[in-house]
Amino acid sequence: MAIELKGNWKNGSAYDVHTLSSVYLGVNEYGHNHWDTTRSDMGELVYQLKYREDNSVVGKIVDLIEGKYRGLETMDAIIPIPSTKKSRTIQPVYGIAQELGIRLDVPVLEDVLEKQTGGAELKNVDDPDERKELLKKYIVLINEYDLAGKNVLLVDDLYRSGSTLTVATDILYQQAKVNDVFVLTMTKTRSKR
Repeated sequence: MAIELKGNWKNGSAYDVHTLSSVYLGVNEYGHNHWDTTRSDMGELVYQLKYREDNSVVGKIVDLIEGKYRGLETMDAIIPIPSTKKSRTIQPVYGIAQELGIRLDVPVLEDVLEKQTGGAELKNVDDPDERKELLKKYIVLINEYDLAGKNVLLVDDLYRSGSTLTVATDILYQQAKVNDVFVLTMTKTRSKR
């Protein structure tokens, strides 16, 4: 199930929704809210990669998207959305982008954009406009690759409000002077929060 993502990019798609259902079970023994969540196939793979640090699922994720989208092999570069949690031993988006780049024979540029530290935890900011303004302060172009006139694929694991992708796309158009930005996320949340 491909989901069209509308934004300031030329074309965008999420492979599937992240969760199919979620039932609140109450507070667990650690004092945290506990949910019984059913995820899509892609949602479960992203969950295993991101929160269980199971790097073995990267190939399965790319298996699902490979062949589903035409024209990815014509991109001049794949740019993963930079990680907020740099302390993670496995960077999910970088792993997915690298595997996709290998299979498509498209260079992956992990060091074009960076999320600088010191910002608020965005998962606690529900207002999309507020999220976008915060992101404008913290996402920066860090390497001046010659991307002028190029077509790039911006990759992320999860689409929530679109704020991160919108700010990154603005930077790529305005500062890096790319021709077109295409967006691919593995999953999309059912709400925009």
